[in-house]
Amino acid sequence: MPLSLPLSLALSLAFLLVACGAGHEQDRQRPSVPGAVTAQASSATSAHVMWHPSTDNKAVTGYEILRDGTTVKRVPATLSMIDVDGLTASTAYRFTVRAADAAGNLSAPSAPAAVTTPAATPDDKRPPTAPAHLAGRADGTGAADLSWGRAVDDVGVTAYDVYQEGVRIHSVGGAVTSARLTGLRPGTVYTFTVRARDAADNASQDSGAVDVITAAAPGAPPSTAPARLSATTARTASGTGADVTLHWAPPHTGGAIGAYQLFLDGRPTTTIVPGVPSAEGITSYTFTLTDPPGTRYSVKLRARLPDGTWGDFSAQPTVVVP
Repeated sequence: MPLSLPLSLALSLAFLLVACGAGHEQDRQRPSVPGAVTAQASSATSAHVMWHPSTDNKAVTGYEILRDGTTVKRVPATLSMIDVDGLTASTAYRFTVRAADAAGNLSAPSAPAAVTTPAATPDDKRPPTAPAHLAGRADGTGAADLSWGRAVDDVGVTAYDVYQEGVRIHSVGGAVTSARLTGLRPGTVYTFTVRARDAADNASQDSGAVDVITAAAPGAPPSTAPARLSATTARTASGTGADVTLHWAPPHTGGAIGAYQLFLDGRPTTTIVPGVPSAEGITSYTFTLTDPPGTRYSVKLRARLPDGTWGDFSAQPTVVVP
């Protein structure tokens, strides 16, 4: 005997079935093809793949990276570069990228980017020297140009990696000593460092840091970041760590700053209640690091604004335990 449902319940179920499928059925448009795909051998067993973002009538939700036609990585739409590991030395590869949307539509694969990994150097244990003389400048509201001096390696530098707040955001080949970074936010302080890498995947120490401030967008409010942040270190009296003293200029907010939040290596560490600024309007704070000599930290601050929200981050100097 067939099961019968009340008419109202049957209509509700039918509506739900139609509604659940309507979104995907209506979105049949594929994202655009990712552009300007490049592949750079980062070491004998890895490559760095980059591309220009795609567009979609709804929204791009992610990308698939294909190696010789086989998907090897999937990343969210916020990324436009990825490292592919597990490669074989002295081998040619072709990488393509395709975009996906929420309805499961996939773009056509991009034009292929060819790369050949260098020969392996299994006995190479020595990292390159750190890149020197890192310099940077903002180009408008959303881009920055960096340049640096060549690193030295006993075998050869195969790549330079650009880091922002400890996260690798860009890579170029070992013969290149400059990079252009796009997709930055207007009126924002960015702190960049660069590391060199060789074919054995040995990475250098960080270069010196450089701060770049992008131009404010027309009509945008002034920056709420603490300005001119600097850090000095001195060994503690016991000789087991370092006293770090920070100096900075408070942001102009039209009101009193109630507190600052201190971050080490991108992680919140403590909240600072500011004292009376100096005659020059500079605020200072001292804290102690008890790590072994040579330990490095990136330091940044943000202010609690008069309306109770947190402001923009400051520049990000690096401190080293002496």
